[in-house]
Amino acid sequence: MLPEEIILAPVVTEKSNDEIQMGKYTFKVNKKATKVDVKRAVEKLFEVKVLKVNTMTVKGKEKRVGRSVGKTSDWKKAIVTIDTNPAEQSYLAKGGKETKVSKKYKDSIDEFMGA
Repeated sequence: MLPEEIILAPVVTEKSNDEIQMGKYTFKVNKKATKVDVKRAVEKLFEVKVLKVNTMTVKGKEKRVGRSVGKTSDWKKAIVTIDTNPAEQSYLAKGGKETKVSKKYKDSIDEFMGA
């Protein structure tokens, strides 16, 4: 699946807005997507480093229109925790020299609220 097919829409609620400060973003995702699929899609679309993905299936609600009773469809929700402080990594290269690699990750998802 393509990343655009996995991440369907952001979920904007009071609780999800409060969790943005902690680096947690909530998305409506494809029902067939796994945690690994969601992680790869978010990293590719938003250029952030994903630390953790929690997924859950939200059951549909029963709705009434007059006498007829129906049910909204079930959907899958993913809460993605990103790295809000991407630091430089250092490693030893040939010859024992220490080399630093600066990561090209963002520390927030700017497109989340439609900005």
